[in-house]
Amino acid sequence: MRGLLWLLTLAALAVGLSLAARYNDGYVLFVLPPWRVEISLNLLLVLQVLGFLLLYLLLRTLANTLSLPDKVRLFRARRAREQAEKALVEAMRLMQEGRYGHALKSAEQAYASGHQPGFAALLAQRAAHALHDAERETTWRERARQHDAEVRVARLMTEAELALEARDFQAAQRSLDLLAATEGRHIAALRLSLRAAQGLGNWPEVLRLTRQLEKSRALTPEQAAPLRSRAYRETISQMGDPGQLVRYWNDMPEADRLDPRLAAQAARTLAATGGCAAAANLVDDFLDERWDSSVIAVYADCEGGDILARIAHAEKWLVSHPRDEQLLLALGRLCRQQKLWGKAQSYFEASLAIRATRGAHIELAQLLDQLERGAEADRHYRAAAAL
Repeated sequence: MRGLLWLLTLAALAVGLSLAARYNDGYVLFVLPPWRVEISLNLLLVLQVLGFLLLYLLLRTLANTLSLPDKVRLFRARRAREQAEKALVEAMRLMQEGRYGHALKSAEQAYASGHQPGFAALLAQRAAHALHDAERETTWRERARQHDAEVRVARLMTEAELALEARDFQAAQRSLDLLAATEGRHIAALRLSLRAAQGLGNWPEVLRLTRQLEKSRALTPEQAAPLRSRAYRETISQMGDPGQLVRYWNDMPEADRLDPRLAAQAARTLAATGGCAAAANLVDDFLDERWDSSVIAVYADCEGGDILARIAHAEKWLVSHPRDEQLLLALGRLCRQQKLWGKAQSYFEASLAIRATRGAHIELAQLLDQLERGAEADRHYRAAAAL
Protein backbone atom coordinates (compact mmCIF):
# COMPACT_ATOMS: atom_id res chain seq x y z
CA MET A 1 0.00 0.00 0.00
CA ARG A 2 2.81 2.41 0.87
CA GLY A 3 4.54 1.66 -2.46
CA LEU A 4 1.37 2.43 -4.35
CA LEU A 5 1.04 5.81 -2.58
CA TRP A 6 4.64 6.71 -3.45
CA LEU A 7 4.03 5.72 -7.07
CA LEU A 8 0.94 7.90 -7.27
CA THR A 9 2.78 10.82 -5.64
CA LEU A 10 5.68 10.59 -8.11
CA ALA A 11 3.29 10.33 -11.04
CA ALA A 12 1.41 13.42 -9.88
CA LEU A 13 4.70 15.29 -9.40
CA ALA A 14 5.86 14.32 -12.91
CA VAL A 15 2.59 15.50 -14.43
CA GLY A 16 2.83 18.76 -12.49
CA LEU A 17 6.41 19.40 -13.61
CA SER A 18 5.61 18.62 -17.25
CA LEU A 19 2.65 21.03 -17.24
CA ALA A 20 4.76 23.72 -15.56
CA ALA A 21 7.52 23.27 -18.12
CA ARG A 22 5.03 23.37 -21.02
CA TYR A 23 3.68 26.78 -20.06
CA ASN A 24 7.09 28.18 -19.05
CA ASP A 25 8.41 30.35 -21.91
CA GLY A 26 11.27 31.87 -20.00
CA TYR A 27 14.86 31.76 -21.20
CA VAL A 28 18.33 32.54 -19.87
CA LEU A 29 21.01 34.54 -21.72
CA PHE A 30 24.70 34.01 -20.97
CA VAL A 31 27.00 36.70 -22.40
CA LEU A 32 30.77 36.33 -22.49
CA PRO A 33 32.04 38.61 -25.27
CA PRO A 34 32.27 37.78 -28.05
CA TRP A 35 29.96 34.83 -27.23
CA ARG A 36 26.28 34.77 -26.41
CA VAL A 37 24.42 31.67 -25.27
CA GLU A 38 20.67 31.57 -24.94
CA ILE A 39 18.94 28.54 -23.42
CA SER A 40 15.46 27.91 -22.10
CA LEU A 41 14.80 28.15 -18.40
CA ASN A 42 13.57 24.55 -18.34
CA LEU A 43 16.86 23.28 -19.75
CA LEU A 44 18.82 25.32 -17.19
CA LEU A 45 16.85 23.76 -14.37
CA VAL A 46 17.48 20.27 -15.71
CA LEU A 47 21.20 21.00 -16.10
CA GLN A 48 21.40 22.32 -12.55
CA VAL A 49 19.80 19.18 -11.15
CA LEU A 50 22.10 16.94 -13.19
CA GLY A 51 25.14 19.00 -12.20
CA PHE A 52 24.24 18.74 -8.52
CA LEU A 53 23.83 14.98 -8.80
CA LEU A 54 27.15 14.65 -10.63
CA LEU A 55 28.99 16.77 -8.05
CA TYR A 56 27.44 14.75 -5.21
CA LEU A 57 28.57 11.48 -6.82
CA LEU A 58 32.10 12.78 -7.34
CA LEU A 59 32.41 14.00 -3.74
CA ARG A 60 30.93 10.76 -2.39
CA THR A 61 33.36 8.70 -4.44
CA LEU A 62 36.29 10.81 -3.25
CA ALA A 63 35.21 10.53 0.40
CA ASN A 64 34.82 6.74 0.16
CA THR A 65 38.24 6.45 -1.46
CA LEU A 66 39.91 8.50 1.28
CA SER A 67 38.14 6.56 4.09
CA LEU A 68 38.93 3.14 2.61
CA PRO A 69 42.04 2.49 4.83
CA ASP A 70 40.05 3.26 7.98
CA LYS A 71 37.24 1.00 6.88
CA VAL A 72 39.67 -1.82 6.17
CA ARG A 73 41.28 -1.31 9.58
CA LEU A 74 37.89 -1.35 11.33
CA PHE A 75 36.86 -4.43 9.38
CA ARG A 76 39.99 -6.27 10.41
CA ALA A 77 39.56 -5.22 14.06
CA ARG A 78 35.93 -6.34 14.05
CA ARG A 79 36.87 -9.65 12.47
CA ALA A 80 39.67 -10.19 15.03
CA ARG A 81 37.27 -9.38 17.90
CA GLU A 82 34.69 -11.82 16.53
CA GLN A 83 37.35 -14.52 16.28
CA ALA A 84 38.51 -13.77 19.84
CA GLU A 85 34.96 -13.96 21.18
CA LYS A 86 34.48 -17.21 19.32
CA ALA A 87 37.71 -18.61 20.82
CA LEU A 88 36.62 -17.54 24.34
CA VAL A 89 33.19 -19.14 23.97
CA GLU A 90 34.85 -22.24 22.53
CA ALA A 91 37.20 -22.43 25.52
CA MET A 92 34.23 -22.28 27.94
CA ARG A 93 32.38 -24.99 25.99
CA LEU A 94 35.42 -27.26 25.88
CA MET A 95 35.97 -26.80 29.64
CA GLN A 96 32.41 -27.93 30.29
CA GLU A 97 32.95 -30.92 28.01
CA GLY A 98 36.10 -31.89 29.89
CA ARG A 99 38.38 -31.43 26.86
CA TYR A 100 40.96 -29.47 28.80
CA GLY A 101 43.80 -29.58 26.28
CA HIS A 102 41.66 -28.03 23.54
CA ALA A 103 40.18 -25.59 26.05
CA LEU A 104 43.69 -24.41 26.97
CA LYS A 105 44.55 -23.78 23.30
CA SER A 106 41.35 -21.80 22.74
CA ALA A 107 41.96 -19.74 25.89
CA GLU A 108 45.52 -19.01 24.75
CA GLN A 109 44.18 -17.84 21.39
CA ALA A 110 41.64 -15.56 23.09
CA TYR A 111 44.32 -14.14 25.39
CA ALA A 112 46.69 -13.46 22.48
CA SER A 113 43.96 -11.49 20.71
CA GLY A 114 43.70 -9.11 23.69
CA HIS A 115 39.94 -9.63 24.06
CA GLN A 116 39.05 -9.95 27.79
CA PRO A 117 42.57 -11.19 28.61
CA GLY A 118 41.88 -11.56 32.33
CA PHE A 119 38.97 -13.92 31.81
CA ALA A 120 40.90 -15.85 29.15
CA ALA A 121 43.83 -16.24 31.57
CA LEU A 122 41.51 -17.63 34.27
CA LEU A 123 40.11 -20.17 31.81
CA ALA A 124 43.62 -21.17 30.80
CA GLN A 125 44.60 -21.51 34.48
CA ARG A 126 41.64 -23.81 35.16
CA ALA A 127 42.44 -25.91 32.08
CA ALA A 128 46.11 -26.24 33.07
CA HIS A 129 45.07 -27.23 36.60
CA ALA A 130 42.75 -29.91 35.21
CA LEU A 131 45.66 -31.21 33.11
CA HIS A 132 47.91 -31.27 36.23
CA ASP A 133 50.36 -29.03 34.39
CA ALA A 134 51.78 -27.08 37.34
CA GLU A 135 54.18 -25.01 35.25
CA ARG A 136 51.55 -23.65 32.89
CA GLU A 137 49.09 -23.21 35.73
CA THR A 138 51.60 -20.97 37.52
CA THR A 139 52.24 -19.03 34.31
CA TRP A 140 48.57 -18.34 33.72
CA ARG A 141 48.00 -17.49 37.39
CA GLU A 142 50.63 -14.77 37.12
CA ARG A 143 49.12 -13.48 33.87
CA ALA A 144 45.67 -13.34 35.45
CA ARG A 145 47.10 -11.27 38.31
CA GLN A 146 48.22 -8.68 35.76
CA HIS A 147 44.56 -7.99 34.97
CA ASP A 148 43.25 -7.50 38.53
CA ALA A 149 41.38 -4.37 37.48
CA GLU A 150 39.24 -6.62 35.31
CA VAL A 151 38.93 -9.92 37.19
CA ARG A 152 40.27 -9.54 40.75
CA VAL A 153 37.32 -11.14 42.54
CA ALA A 154 37.08 -13.94 39.97
CA ARG A 155 40.84 -14.52 40.23
CA LEU A 156 40.79 -14.82 44.02
CA MET A 157 37.81 -17.18 43.91
CA THR A 158 39.52 -19.29 41.24
CA GLU A 159 42.79 -19.45 43.18
CA ALA A 160 40.95 -20.46 46.35
CA GLU A 161 38.93 -23.14 44.58
CA LEU A 162 41.93 -24.64 42.80
CA ALA A 163 43.99 -24.56 46.00
CA LEU A 164 41.25 -26.48 47.80
CA GLU A 165 41.21 -29.08 45.04
CA ALA A 166 44.96 -29.44 45.50
CA ARG A 167 44.42 -29.63 49.31
CA ASP A 168 46.57 -26.53 49.82
CA PHE A 169 44.32 -25.13 52.52
CA GLN A 170 46.74 -22.40 53.61
CA ALA A 171 46.88 -20.91 50.09
CA ALA A 172 43.10 -21.13 49.80
CA GLN A 173 42.66 -19.30 53.11
CA ARG A 174 45.07 -16.55 52.05
CA SER A 175 43.09 -15.92 48.86
CA LEU A 176 39.80 -15.87 50.75
CA ASP A 177 41.20 -13.48 53.36
CA LEU A 178 42.29 -11.08 50.59
CA LEU A 179 38.82 -11.32 49.09
CA ALA A 180 37.11 -10.67 52.41
CA ALA A 181 39.32 -7.65 53.13
CA THR A 182 37.92 -5.68 50.19
CA GLU A 183 34.82 -7.38 48.83
CA GLY A 184 33.35 -9.23 51.79
CA ARG A 185 32.29 -12.85 51.51
CA HIS A 186 29.29 -13.89 49.49
CA ILE A 187 27.70 -17.33 49.69
CA ALA A 188 30.13 -19.05 47.31
CA ALA A 189 33.11 -17.59 49.16
CA LEU A 190 31.65 -18.71 52.50
CA ARG A 191 31.33 -22.25 51.15
CA LEU A 192 34.99 -22.22 50.13
CA SER A 193 35.94 -20.76 53.53
CA LEU A 194 34.09 -23.61 55.21
CA ARG A 195 36.10 -26.19 53.23
CA ALA A 196 39.36 -24.38 54.00
CA ALA A 197 38.56 -24.23 57.71
CA GLN A 198 37.80 -27.96 57.74
CA GLY A 199 41.08 -28.70 56.01
CA LEU A 200 43.02 -26.54 58.47
CA GLY A 201 41.24 -28.06 61.47
CA ASN A 202 39.91 -24.67 62.55
CA TRP A 203 36.77 -26.12 64.09
CA PRO A 204 35.49 -22.98 65.86
CA GLU A 205 35.55 -21.27 62.47
CA VAL A 206 33.80 -24.27 60.90
CA LEU A 207 31.06 -23.92 63.49
CA ARG A 208 30.70 -20.17 62.87
CA LEU A 209 30.57 -20.57 59.09
CA THR A 210 28.10 -23.44 59.32
CA ARG A 211 25.74 -21.33 61.41
CA GLN A 212 26.12 -18.40 59.00
CA LEU A 213 25.44 -20.54 55.93
CA GLU A 214 22.47 -22.20 57.59
CA LYS A 215 21.08 -18.81 58.58
CA SER A 216 21.36 -17.58 54.99
CA ARG A 217 19.75 -20.83 53.77
CA ALA A 218 22.85 -21.86 51.86
CA LEU A 219 22.83 -25.07 53.93
CA THR A 220 19.75 -27.07 54.82
CA PRO A 221 19.35 -28.18 58.45
CA GLU A 222 20.12 -31.74 57.32
CA GLN A 223 23.39 -30.58 55.71
CA ALA A 224 24.39 -28.34 58.60
CA ALA A 225 23.75 -30.85 61.41
CA PRO A 226 26.69 -33.23 60.71
CA LEU A 227 29.06 -30.32 60.09
CA ARG A 228 28.04 -28.67 63.34
CA SER A 229 28.27 -31.95 65.23
CA ARG A 230 31.77 -32.69 64.00
CA ALA A 231 32.92 -29.14 64.72
CA TYR A 232 31.67 -29.47 68.29
CA ARG A 233 33.28 -32.91 68.71
CA GLU A 234 36.65 -31.82 67.36
CA THR A 235 36.63 -28.67 69.50
CA ILE A 236 35.73 -30.65 72.61
CA SER A 237 38.39 -33.30 71.95
CA GLN A 238 41.07 -30.57 71.96
CA MET A 239 40.07 -29.23 75.40
CA GLY A 240 42.27 -30.23 78.31
CA ASP A 241 40.49 -28.41 81.12
CA PRO A 242 37.36 -30.15 82.48
CA GLY A 243 35.96 -26.88 83.82
CA GLN A 244 36.33 -25.18 80.45
CA LEU A 245 34.68 -28.15 78.74
CA VAL A 246 31.72 -28.11 81.14
CA ARG A 247 31.21 -24.39 80.55
CA TYR A 248 31.46 -24.92 76.79
CA TRP A 249 28.92 -27.74 76.99
CA ASN A 250 26.46 -25.69 79.02
CA ASP A 251 26.73 -22.77 76.56
CA MET A 252 25.80 -24.97 73.60
CA PRO A 253 22.24 -24.83 72.25
CA GLU A 254 20.02 -27.45 73.87
CA ALA A 255 19.19 -29.04 70.50
CA ASP A 256 22.89 -29.69 69.84
CA ARG A 257 23.44 -31.22 73.27
CA LEU A 258 20.95 -33.96 72.34
CA ASP A 259 23.39 -35.40 69.75
CA PRO A 260 24.48 -38.79 71.18
CA ARG A 261 27.85 -38.78 69.42
CA LEU A 262 28.55 -35.32 70.79
CA ALA A 263 27.52 -36.32 74.31
CA ALA A 264 29.71 -39.43 74.14
CA GLN A 265 32.70 -37.37 72.94
CA ALA A 266 32.24 -34.80 75.68
CA ALA A 267 31.97 -37.51 78.34
CA ARG A 268 35.05 -39.36 77.04
CA THR A 269 37.09 -36.14 76.99
CA LEU A 270 36.01 -35.26 80.52
CA ALA A 271 36.92 -38.75 81.72
CA ALA A 272 40.32 -38.57 80.00
CA THR A 273 41.13 -35.18 81.54
CA GLY A 274 40.23 -36.13 85.09
CA GLY A 275 36.65 -34.89 85.17
CA CYS A 276 35.10 -38.24 86.00
CA ALA A 277 32.30 -36.80 88.12
CA ALA A 278 31.44 -34.23 85.46
CA ALA A 279 31.41 -36.97 82.80
CA ALA A 280 29.02 -39.06 84.89
CA ASN A 281 26.74 -36.07 85.44
CA LEU A 282 26.75 -35.29 81.71
CA VAL A 283 25.76 -38.87 80.85
CA ASP A 284 23.10 -38.87 83.59
CA ASP A 285 21.53 -35.67 82.25
CA PHE A 286 21.68 -36.81 78.65
CA LEU A 287 20.20 -40.27 79.17
CA ASP A 288 17.48 -38.92 81.46
CA GLU A 289 16.48 -36.66 78.57
CA ARG A 290 17.06 -39.03 75.63
CA TRP A 291 17.99 -42.69 75.73
CA ASP A 292 20.78 -43.87 73.45
CA SER A 293 22.78 -47.02 74.06
CA SER A 294 25.92 -45.63 72.39
CA VAL A 295 26.38 -43.15 75.26
CA ILE A 296 26.05 -45.62 78.13
CA ALA A 297 29.38 -47.26 77.29
CA VAL A 298 31.19 -44.09 78.38
CA TYR A 299 29.47 -44.34 81.76
CA ALA A 300 31.68 -47.24 82.77
CA ASP A 301 34.89 -46.01 81.11
CA CYS A 302 35.53 -43.51 83.90
CA GLU A 303 37.24 -45.24 86.78
CA GLY A 304 36.97 -43.74 90.23
CA GLY A 305 34.43 -41.37 91.66
CA ASP A 306 31.15 -42.50 93.21
CA ILE A 307 30.77 -45.82 91.45
CA LEU A 308 27.93 -46.99 93.72
CA ALA A 309 25.86 -43.92 92.78
CA ARG A 310 26.44 -44.68 89.11
CA ILE A 311 25.39 -48.30 89.62
CA ALA A 312 22.21 -47.16 91.35
CA HIS A 313 21.44 -44.70 88.56
CA ALA A 314 22.08 -47.32 85.87
CA GLU A 315 19.85 -49.83 87.63
CA LYS A 316 17.03 -47.28 87.49
CA TRP A 317 17.49 -47.10 83.74
CA LEU A 318 17.43 -50.90 83.62
CA VAL A 319 13.80 -50.84 84.77
CA SER A 320 12.84 -48.96 81.57
CA HIS A 321 15.35 -50.74 79.31
CA PRO A 322 15.68 -54.30 80.62
CA ARG A 323 16.88 -55.74 77.29
CA ASP A 324 19.55 -53.19 76.43
CA GLU A 325 22.76 -55.21 76.14
CA GLN A 326 24.95 -52.09 76.28
CA LEU A 327 23.37 -51.01 79.56
CA LEU A 328 23.85 -54.50 81.02
CA LEU A 329 27.48 -54.51 79.85
CA ALA A 330 28.09 -51.11 81.46
CA LEU A 331 26.51 -52.30 84.71
CA GLY A 332 28.75 -55.34 84.68
CA ARG A 333 31.85 -53.18 84.22
CA LEU A 334 30.79 -50.85 87.03
CA CYS A 335 30.15 -53.78 89.36
CA ARG A 336 33.55 -55.21 88.45
CA GLN A 337 35.21 -51.88 89.34
CA GLN A 338 33.40 -52.02 92.69
CA LYS A 339 34.52 -55.67 93.10
CA LEU A 340 30.95 -56.94 93.09
CA TRP A 341 32.05 -60.07 91.26
CA GLY A 342 28.77 -61.95 91.36
CA LYS A 343 26.65 -59.04 90.11
CA ALA A 344 29.23 -58.23 87.46
CA GLN A 345 29.15 -61.83 86.14
CA SER A 346 25.36 -61.89 86.07
CA TYR A 347 25.19 -58.62 84.15
CA PHE A 348 27.79 -59.81 81.63
CA GLU A 349 25.93 -63.07 81.10
CA ALA A 350 22.61 -61.21 80.73
CA SER A 351 24.16 -58.97 78.09
CA LEU A 352 25.45 -62.01 76.18
CA ALA A 353 22.05 -63.68 76.43
CA ILE A 354 20.44 -60.75 74.62
CA ARG A 355 23.16 -60.33 71.98
CA ALA A 356 26.60 -61.88 71.92
CA THR A 357 29.23 -59.17 71.48
CA ARG A 358 33.01 -59.33 71.52
CA GLY A 359 33.19 -56.75 74.29
CA ALA A 360 30.91 -58.70 76.60
CA HIS A 361 32.83 -61.95 76.02
CA ILE A 362 36.17 -60.24 76.75
CA GLU A 363 34.87 -58.52 79.89
CA LEU A 364 33.46 -61.78 81.23
CA ALA A 365 36.67 -63.66 80.34
CA GLN A 366 38.79 -61.10 82.20
CA LEU A 367 36.49 -61.34 85.21
CA LEU A 368 36.74 -65.13 85.21
CA ASP A 369 40.53 -64.84 84.99
CA GLN A 370 40.45 -62.67 88.10
CA LEU A 371 38.36 -65.35 89.81
CA GLU A 372 40.93 -67.98 88.69
CA ARG A 373 38.43 -69.82 86.51
CA GLY A 374 40.77 -70.19 83.55
CA ALA A 375 38.87 -72.85 81.61
CA GLU A 376 35.69 -70.80 81.51
CA ALA A 377 37.68 -67.68 80.67
CA ASP A 378 39.36 -69.44 77.72
CA ARG A 379 35.95 -70.40 76.37
CA HIS A 380 34.85 -66.75 76.30
CA TYR A 381 38.15 -65.61 74.80
CA ARG A 382 37.64 -68.07 71.95
CA ALA A 383 34.03 -66.90 71.50
CA ALA A 384 35.24 -63.29 71.29
CA ALA A 385 37.85 -64.22 68.69
CA ALA A 386 35.22 -65.98 66.61
CA LEU A 387 33.03 -62.84 66.37
